[in-house]
Amino acid sequence: MTDITNYITNDFRAINSQETIASVQDFFADLSFSHFPVLEDGVYIGSIASDDIETFDIDKKVIDYKYTLEHFFARSNMIWLDVLEVFAKNHTNLIPVLDENNTYLGFYEIGDIIKFFHETPFLKEPGGIIIVKKGLLDYSMSEITQIVESNNGRLLGIFVSDANADSVQITIKISLGAMNEIIQTFRRYNYEIISEHQEDTYINNLKERSDYLDKYLNI
Repeated sequence: MTDITNYITNDFRAINSQETIASVQDFFADLSFSHFPVLEDGVYIGSIASDDIETFDIDKKVIDYKYTLEHFFARSNMIWLDVLEVFAKNHTNLIPVLDENNTYLGFYEIGDIIKFFHETPFLKEPGGIIIVKKGLLDYSMSEITQIVESNNGRLLGIFVSDANADSVQITIKISLGAMNEIIQTFRRYNYEIISEHQEDTYINNLKERSDYLDKYLNI
């Protein structure tokens, strides 16, 4: 799989802090970036937001609005999940990338990171998705792994996809095979199955019996 750092780009040079607001407005007018990095003497000092710049005086310089810059960034050694988190937390479609010495390297675009995600085994490899729910203090990743693997399943990915003060939902991707047995084992361990499964004979049997009972009562 491709290294995420291969997606660092310098298709557009960073904005110099001495540029005029007018020129930066023109830059954003031609592009769909929500933010763009600003450098002062070659050092990253923050990202300017396209929404903010519309309200700025066109005759002033970017440095005059230094206090409005947002200071998020990704490190070049971050894994792709952490990079996605930076995108999400800052409501941006572009993230500056710095190395361990704070040297500006370029930027990530959200579309490229989503493309990277699509190449991961979680999405690319065939398999089945199970979404389970359990109390916030009751679930265990190691227990979930054990349930899958004890039924000869192979985990392709697992993450907490929803959470509140009381419970969590966990999305699990499993290579095909033993799906029904895995589902029944989750139930025995008091996990609620949120997703629907054609292989789930427990649900199908209940439905068939319910349909039969309805027909019987209507005779």
